[in-house]
Amino acid sequence: MEKPNILFILVDDMGYGDFSRFNGGLSSTAVLDGLIDDSLCFTQQYTASPVCNPSRAALMTGRYPHRTGSVDTLEWRGLERLALRETTLADVLSSAGYVTGLVGKWHLGAYDPRYHPNSRGFDESVCFRGGMHDYHRWRIECNRRVMRADGRYLTDVWTEEAVDFIRRHRRDPFFLHVTYNAPHTPLQAPEEEVRPFVESGRFTRGVSILYGMLRRMDRGVGRILEVLRECGLEENTVVLFSSDNGPQFGGRGEERLDRFNCGFNGAKGLVYEGGIRVPMILRWPAGGFAAGRKVDAMVHFCDWYPTLLAVAEVPVPEDNLPLDGVDLMPVLGGEAAAEEKRFWQWNRYTPRVTTNAAVRHGAWKLVRPAMCENMGITREDEHWLRVSMYGPEHFITQGLITDPEPEREVPPAPPPELYNIEEDPLEKHDLADREPERVRKLLRELESWFEEVEAERASIAEHAG
Repeated sequence: MEKPNILFILVDDMGYGDFSRFNGGLSSTAVLDGLIDDSLCFTQQYTASPVCNPSRAALMTGRYPHRTGSVDTLEWRGLERLALRETTLADVLSSAGYVTGLVGKWHLGAYDPRYHPNSRGFDESVCFRGGMHDYHRWRIECNRRVMRADGRYLTDVWTEEAVDFIRRHRRDPFFLHVTYNAPHTPLQAPEEEVRPFVESGRFTRGVSILYGMLRRMDRGVGRILEVLRECGLEENTVVLFSSDNGPQFGGRGEERLDRFNCGFNGAKGLVYEGGIRVPMILRWPAGGFAAGRKVDAMVHFCDWYPTLLAVAEVPVPEDNLPLDGVDLMPVLGGEAAAEEKRFWQWNRYTPRVTTNAAVRHGAWKLVRPAMCENMGITREDEHWLRVSMYGPEHFITQGLITDPEPEREVPPAPPPELYNIEEDPLEKHDLADREPERVRKLLRELESWFEEVEAERASIAEHAG
C-alpha cells in the first residue's frame, strides 16, 4: 500500500459539548457529526495543557510542553516558543519524503525567523504566528510573504488554502496540518451564520456568535473532505480532528460564553476534565478501522507524534529527544491500552507546581487547584496582546518584551483534590479525605515529574533555542 496522506485538523477552544451530536442540536456541526459515524471516536483523549500553545508543542514533538520551553501564550515575551533543539513531526515526515503544509494558526514562535513554521519542517505555510487573530482585519504570512485582509472571512481563507494544497499535492504523500482558530475569540462571524442562534432566543449573543463560527468552520471541514473524495484520496488519507484545549467560558452579560459541555468540570485554562479532555475523531478507511467505533482508552496529545510516524512507517529518529508519548497503533486496532501516568500543569509566566496541576494514573486523578493570583496577566501584557494582534511589526523590529514578570503575593496552596475518573468523570466527588495515602503517592509523582521537566526547560538556555 502506498504511504497514507495525513490530514490533521486542529481547532481552537472547542469542547465535546460543541458538537451538535453531543448537545442535542444546540449547535450546528452536521459535517463533524457525520465524520464521527465514519471514524474512531475517542472518549478519553487529553490535550497536553488547558491552553493552546503548550498543547501544540506536545502535538508537534511527542514531549511534555515544559520540556520544549513552550509554557505560556504570551508570544511577545517569547514564552510560546518551541525550542530550536526540538524535532517536529513535520521535520521527520518531510525528511521521509512527505510534502508538509501548515494552514492556520502556528503559535510556536511568532517574532523570530528561526521559529517560523518553514524553519520547523513545514515545506509550505499560510498562517498567522501568534495566539489569536481578527477574522476580518487579518495579517497572515504565505510562507514568509505578508498577506493582508482582502474581504474574506479568515476561516474561509484557511479552507481555501487547505483545498488548494490538497489539489496541488494530490500525487504526493502529504502531511497537512489545518489549524482553524475558530471558535477562539475575538467573537466574529458572518451574520447569516449567527442569525439562527440569535433568533432561537436560547443563547447569549456571545454563544450565538461562537456557534456561528463553528457552523462556518464545520462547512469548511466538509469542503476539505469533499476535495479528498474528488481527488481520489479519501481511502488512504488519515483524517484526524481535535481541539487544542477545552472550551472557553466566562465573560459578562451578553458576551458570556458558558454553555453545554457534557457536564465536565472546568473549562479552558483549568486542569479539570473540562479544560483538558477534548474530542478526537480519526478516519482511515484503508487502515481497516471499524467506522463508528468508540475508543475508551486514555490517550494524550504526546501520543500522536509516535503514532503518526508509525502510520507512515517512518521510524522515530535515533537522535530524537526522549518521547513522552506512546504509539497508539495497537489501541487503534482494538487492543487494550497500557496503563500510563499523565501529567498537566499551567499558569501564567513561570510554571508553579502548586497551582493548576494534575496527574492521572489509571482511574485516579489528583488535582492541585488553580489559584487566581497565578492565573492572570498584567494590564501592560493585555496591551501587548492587542499590539501582537494588530501591529506585530512592533515586535519584529523592536524585539520581545524583556520586562521581569510581575511580582505577586501568592497565598498557601489549597489542599489537593482526588477523583476516581472512571466512576466520576464529572469530578463531582473529591475523595482526598478518604484516600490520604493515595493522595501522598500521587502528589510525590506529580512533584517528581515537575522537577524533571522544569530542569529540562531550564537547560534550554544552554542550547541554541
